[in-house]
Amino acid sequence: MMRILIEQYINRLEKQDVVSFGEKNGIILNEKELDTVFNHIKNNWKTIIYGNPRPILDDIKAKVEPLSYEKIENLYSRFYEKYKDYL
Repeated sequence: MMRILIEQYINRLEKQDVVSFGEKNGIILNEKELDTVFNHIKNNWKTIIYGNPRPILDDIKAKVEPLSYEKIENLYSRFYEKYKDYL
């Protein structure tokens, strides 16, 4: 059930949603960085949530500013730990 809800949310997700969430968490992405993060979320969400996200995180790390990446990785870890029992 949760997987279906997540998939529906991802299908409706827009770049502005990523921008807003990032800004609320102190992450400002330029257009190229935003494209990278957004495309990974849209195309690889199952791997990010249910698989091994390391290759995805490594790709993001190579394409965004170091401080932004650090914040992204910290957010990922925090939210994954918080919600892993519901997945």
